Amino acid sequence: MTHIAVIGAGQAGSSLVAKLRSEGFDGDITLIGAEPVPPYQRPPLSKKYLLGEMTLERLFLRPEQFYADQNITLRLGTPVSDIDARAKTITLGDEVIAYDQLAFTTGSHPNRLPAKIGGTLNGVHVVRDLADVDGMTAAFETGGHVLIVGGGYIGLEAAAVAAKKGLQVTVVEMADRILQRVACPETSDYFRALHERHGVKIIEGTGLDHLIGEGHVAGAKLTDGQQIDVDFVVVGVGITPATELAKKAGVTVENGIRVDAQGRTSDPAIWAAGDCAAFPYRDQILRLESVQNAIDQAEAVACNMLGANSDYIPKPWFWSDQYDVKLQIAGLNLGYDRVVTRQTDDAVSHWYYAGDTLLAVDAMNDPRNYMIGKRLIEAGKSPAPDVIANPDTDMKALLRA
Repeated sequence: MTHIAVIGAGQAGSSLVAKLRSEGFDGDITLIGAEPVPPYQRPPLSKKYLLGEMTLERLFLRPEQFYADQNITLRLGTPVSDIDARAKTITLGDEVIAYDQLAFTTGSHPNRLPAKIGGTLNGVHVVRDLADVDGMTAAFETGGHVLIVGGGYIGLEAAAVAAKKGLQVTVVEMADRILQRVACPETSDYFRALHERHGVKIIEGTGLDHLIGEGHVAGAKLTDGQQIDVDFVVVGVGITPATELAKKAGVTVENGIRVDAQGRTSDPAIWAAGDCAAFPYRDQILRLESVQNAIDQAEAVACNMLGANSDYIPKPWFWSDQYDVKLQIAGLNLGYDRVVTRQTDDAVSHWYYAGDTLLAVDAMNDPRNYMIGKRLIEAGKSPAPDVIANPDTDMKALLRA
């Protein structure tokens, strides 16, 4: 009987094994995860879970019984120590498991501060998995001063939680503006103002020189010379795809596990999906770090493992919750040269164009225009920028044009 093994028990891994069963695969499936808990949602970790508004059980993607009912073997708390791609075997401690097909859904690792600048001091946290957030929860109850290193979405979400809990919050961003890597200046301006209204101090164009402390972090020295006292630190400076096992398997790794349009690596028996996978998209190699991509790509890979022979075409969308604002993003803003703003009451959206082509939309508390923008992008429709900017435009009518 055919055995499919999946390494990485997160959103992509859970989606992949469930899709295998729903597509009628009746062979053996093993889902291997390094963490001791069933696959769970990561986005709420830095929001509702950290705030204490969501229990552990509600984080689970599916009840643990689901895997037993579907005859999916869960190997949790079991990191893989080796892979022999020629022999098609996986080593778990002293146990060797044979596979016929293998999928990597290993996700990514949070970037950490180097030890030489204080990154290993107690009280310095990252936000990636359940243990990370459980390890910092007590600090968020202290009412002290937290330094957030990095003004991306993870850092800003942590800042929002800290501010809501009454902490003094300072965000330090090395780039000229927060969200510089992922959003237009208009979106950066919106969120800077939002955080400042909630008492968060944002320092842009300034990096962290080093942390100060004996055993536990007590302060920070910034690259502009200023020194601040802090009680703990949250680091949100991006992620790195988890490719260590892929390298052991001998498959091609280039800013992620390289796969073809169907999700197959350089080894025809090995596949990859989710944050760890680098795939071809519009004449470039892309990695998408999002829940939506983890689900959609994993399901596409599952079908291709069963012979569907179908290319994966992403339909990107993302979201972030900060205070009472829900940011929803449709499309990819790569290569934009113009941004058009649409303002209606308390809702605002920023529309990214490359020439006359609509690429993406950032919508803040504007779900209606987000959905319209998403449908326009997926349909390949690009209304003229001045039409989008006109507050009198009937947006729904654009979908029929």
